[in-house]
Amino acid sequence: MTGDDRPEFLLRLPGGPVKHRPRGVLLDGNGTNGSRKFLVRAGSAARDHVMPSLHKHFRGPFRRREELKEQGVLVPSSRWHGWLELTEDVECSSPSFAAVLLAGAPRNGWVEWRTEDGTPLGDFMTGVGSGPNRTWLVRGSNVAGLDLVRRLWLPEGLVTLAASRLRQGLVEGTSKEDLRTVVREDYESTATYSQKQDLVEALHAFLSRMKPGDTVCTISDGRFHVGEITGPAVQTDSEAGRSNLRRPVTWQDDGHPYEDLPEELQQKLSIQHDVVDLSAVQALIDGLGLTDEELAVEAESIERDPSEEIPAIAARRELELPEPTDELASELLVHDTAWLREVRDLLWDDRQLVLYGPPGTGKTYLALKLAEFLGGGPEQVKLVQFHPSYAYEDFFEGFRPQEDPETREVAFRLTAGPLRELADLASREGNRHIPHFMIIDEINRANLAKVFGELYFLLEYRNKSVRLTYSGDDFALPPNLFVIGTMNTADRSIALVDAAMRRRFAFVELSPRTEPTQGLLRRWLASRGMDGEPAELLDALNSRIDDADFRIGPSYLMKRGVYRDGGLERTWRTKILPLLEEHHYGEDVDVEKRYGLAALRASLPAGPTRTSAPSVAADGESPWFAAPVLGEGPTAP
Repeated sequence: MTGDDRPEFLLRLPGGPVKHRPRGVLLDGNGTNGSRKFLVRAGSAARDHVMPSLHKHFRGPFRRREELKEQGVLVPSSRWHGWLELTEDVECSSPSFAAVLLAGAPRNGWVEWRTEDGTPLGDFMTGVGSGPNRTWLVRGSNVAGLDLVRRLWLPEGLVTLAASRLRQGLVEGTSKEDLRTVVREDYESTATYSQKQDLVEALHAFLSRMKPGDTVCTISDGRFHVGEITGPAVQTDSEAGRSNLRRPVTWQDDGHPYEDLPEELQQKLSIQHDVVDLSAVQALIDGLGLTDEELAVEAESIERDPSEEIPAIAARRELELPEPTDELASELLVHDTAWLREVRDLLWDDRQLVLYGPPGTGKTYLALKLAEFLGGGPEQVKLVQFHPSYAYEDFFEGFRPQEDPETREVAFRLTAGPLRELADLASREGNRHIPHFMIIDEINRANLAKVFGELYFLLEYRNKSVRLTYSGDDFALPPNLFVIGTMNTADRSIALVDAAMRRRFAFVELSPRTEPTQGLLRRWLASRGMDGEPAELLDALNSRIDDADFRIGPSYLMKRGVYRDGGLERTWRTKILPLLEEHHYGEDVDVEKRYGLAALRASLPAGPTRTSAPSVAADGESPWFAAPVLGEGPTAP
């Protein structure tokens, strides 16, 4: 493009002189790494200050800016107070280099330079992808035993893709179907089926989806490097045929230690493909190496809605679990708020926790109420109950028969289970800072290795991802997804819980012999102004049970029916004694004589007791049951 055919582009500097916005043109020539050069016109304005960290992350534009000042080319403007001005044309290695030089802050030149009618510069490039700019990971640290990142990419400003057997003549914009045919023919006997599939995806991304202005990232020697694609894809022969597809890149000067990267970014980087779309975590990458203050300064120079939070700051905002309050402890009748805080801290540290104890100790009720408090409501909580036939396909994903609503035909379709649904909900934009909870009731009753499958690995390594069995997707557990399991110690299937399970979960006991369970029934009765005899009977009963795992929890006696006429005797005869008969099965024990109400009452100290039911309201319910009752409805322990 020459002469009058060359379009002129303008750069908006917020707060800058409107009538004399920076102007420039895209040149035909390429820089040393293949980037298209850009010429900034004399008379263009520039900011008189730069972002504090510009010299650290964008040394090239920063040094050029200082050189132009020393040469008298970038000088204080006599027309616009507080601004600088170019006295002559300046040639830059890329549109983004020019934009950063003038703005003194990171800029994507392919988007920021626009025509008078608002068309971005990137739209004038032929043969490239369309749509918003994206972020890509391209691996290059181990190609045929060489670290191309250190050897080639960083020093020469490139990113390459290994395709040594690929025929010449491929161009940008080649369709995936055409690439599939080419790869099938060119790699017919040298690659497996899955290797060919992966290569097609990588080639299509590199040739037809990437475009100038996109962010590109890579990992080498324990450091994460970030750059910007500045030109088209070129097919060339390289040393020993190791790579023959390349794009020019302007790399930032400093890499970031891998261990310091946010967990969500590490999850994406663990995906084992040569090319990975990282656009979902682009905001995290944009904020690397910058403080909130520096990001705020940068945001001031960009036209944006001031009411919206800066994306990079929002993305890095720490997930928080609220501190349990005295009000919550009072609602749950927990003896000490510090106990709830300890449970919260265990969840915060491990993100997986199991509440275990005998039946009736309020495990499920407590798990649900605590999860609703920490997550901000029941919408963020999902409950499932494990059982011996429960499988991976029920829990996570699998093929299920489904009827087509139009044809009425039944076919097997991939269906998400409760964990996949909750994980997808937790990872949605806007939900990433909201805790979500999966409650697994009776977690020890299923074959855990069978139910969790490859997800077992993710419970311990939250910063990794795995390839899913059915869908083939790369999946990681969102950082804001917590798991609370409940375990009945009276169920002999507890023996199925192996060391791997115990290593992945923190365990908290709920037992009638310890608080908060020990005094729960007494506190519950006192809160309703009721006689304490049921609590005394329960204590006497548990004192006669030698095996702590078979002691009886208080929730059996925290239900409305217990306090109607004959309710206590009925509950004792039909709920509690059968449990103890099963426990002593085959033993010569008279359960009624040892654990019956008559025997227990005879053992209690002499004093006033309630032997009759309390008065019943007109609706048939006792008046003190206005508050929720532990152990009833969907919150049964």
